[in-house]
Amino acid sequence: MKTRILGGASFLILAVVVYLGLWVTGPDVNQGQHVRLLYVHPEVAWVAYVAFGVTSLASVLWLIPATRRHVFDHVAGASAEIGSVFIALALITGAIWGRPTWGTWWSWDPRMTTTLMLFMLYLGVLALRRLPATFDARARRSAFAALLAFIGVPIVHQSVVWRRSLHQLPSILKADITKPEIHGLQLWTMLLSFLGFTLVYVWLLIVRTRLARWEDQAGDQSLSDAIAARRAEAVTGTFAQVRS
Repeated sequence: MKTRILGGASFLILAVVVYLGLWVTGPDVNQGQHVRLLYVHPEVAWVAYVAFGVTSLASVLWLIPATRRHVFDHVAGASAEIGSVFIALALITGAIWGRPTWGTWWSWDPRMTTTLMLFMLYLGVLALRRLPATFDARARRSAFAALLAFIGVPIVHQSVVWRRSLHQLPSILKADITKPEIHGLQLWTMLLSFLGFTLVYVWLLIVRTRLARWEDQAGDQSLSDAIAARRAEAVTGTFAQVRS
């Protein structure tokens, strides 16, 4: 019930963002109507950052023997999946925004290149989780891979600061966060969008983690059934040999 409330609240907030972004806030002086992507593109990138951060935290908790629980591996895997989806959305919306703004769908500037590399790193983490192994072995190697991949997050965020880029410098997530370059209704719509997308992430994380737990339980049950069946066959074969 609580999960449904969270999901409903998040989508309601995003519905308000859609209304404000499309019909209430005005166009930008320089970018015109294209500025409305401001209420989607930075937010999905932010969710990817958060998701990869949660993956790293859950991975650390799994690697520490005192805090090792199956749920942390489930959370790490679920969050990595969600983060990969959102970083893909960031690449797509960035390309859509770049076409009218820069005149090209794709440019190998530092931000776009490092974001693509980050996406590929986490695809590798997800692929690694699919390789056959025991639960502990899979969780251990996935945790180390996720921590290694997370190095790309600060590189992506700082890429526009370290190197000249087509991207503008951070407007909100910068050194002096008290002086954003966006003001008025645009700022409040953007902040509301950040909240809405973050709640969507939390809702997806809860649902996907729950599903991962059920998948493991189903796998364990299938393994137990298979072992029981093999034992039954062995017992039946032994009786048959004794009778003969």
